[in-house]
Amino acid sequence: MIKKILFMLFLCISTIGFSQEKSIEKLSVAPNPFTNSTNILFTSKTASTVILNVKNILGKTVFKKTFKTEKGKNSIPFSKGNLLSGMYIYTLQDSKSVISKRFVIK
Repeated sequence: MIKKILFMLFLCISTIGFSQEKSIEKLSVAPNPFTNSTNILFTSKTASTVILNVKNILGKTVFKKTFKTEKGKNSIPFSKGNLLSGMYIYTLQDSKSVISKRFVIK
């Protein structure tokens, strides 16, 4: 009986932990791959502040900037600047969500 109660408690806590609502959705980059610039596109469920962090494949942060978002569709323009050709991991983070994907600079 105690094992069943503990199992049910564990199951409830696990479900609550994994069912937290994401505040950033539909993250993508267009165009990808790109030569000079691209747009980071996403949907935000609330107006908030997000941090865009770009890392190279070795994990070194090569770009970091804070942006204000609006509820609904958002677009952040990104220029390659002095970054070399290759694959990069970009992360959008707000107070509730962290989402990472990759893009390629030609």
